[in-house]
Amino acid sequence: MCTNMRALELKTKGFTVKSTMKNSMAIGPPAVGVFRERPAKPTAFCKFYERGDFPIALEHNTKGNQIAWKVQMEKLDYHHYLSLFFDGLCETVHPYDFFTRLEVHDMLEHGDSEILPVIPQLIISIKNALNTRKRQVICTMLKMLQHLVVSEDMGEALVSYYRQILAILIIFKNMNINSGDGLDYSQQKRENIRELIQETLEVFER
Repeated sequence: MCTNMRALELKTKGFTVKSTMKNSMAIGPPAVGVFRERPAKPTAFCKFYERGDFPIALEHNTKGNQIAWKVQMEKLDYHHYLSLFFDGLCETVHPYDFFTRLEVHDMLEHGDSEILPVIPQLIISIKNALNTRKRQVICTMLKMLQHLVVSEDMGEALVSYYRQILAILIIFKNMNINSGDGLDYSQQKRENIRELIQETLEVFER
């Protein structure tokens, strides 16, 4: 009898007229998958790098691999290059990821007033990187955000964009540590995502 009744149950969405009918069984919504990684779009950085359009070279020394700039950094077009390098922060394959991290750090270190006019373009790349949901990409971008905020007092210029940036950060900050969501990803490399988010939020508040 129970088996027969179960076979007659009508599966329907909750909070609908059908869900109130006899022998109906409400089913919950499908899993949202907010932590699921999204495929990253091909970056302009990769195309420019393959064509050899960047004024950089790989240099080997006693400290390991470094990048050497072929032009003085003061003469760089920040609108062009910083935007491209931030775009490349979505890359996770060597040598693209290696070059983008060092290039961005160098340009933020020496950019001064050249950085401010590029902020709107950088925000697009920041959102794209965070929306990939890739732990490695998010951790890299969080470190760049921390550097960006303290570069020539950029914190105030970023205030109007905080809402766009914080939405994805809050999702990962509230991840269940026991949910198997990879929270402790590469902790030894300062890539514990929740700790980095907390650090970044604290830098924003200064």
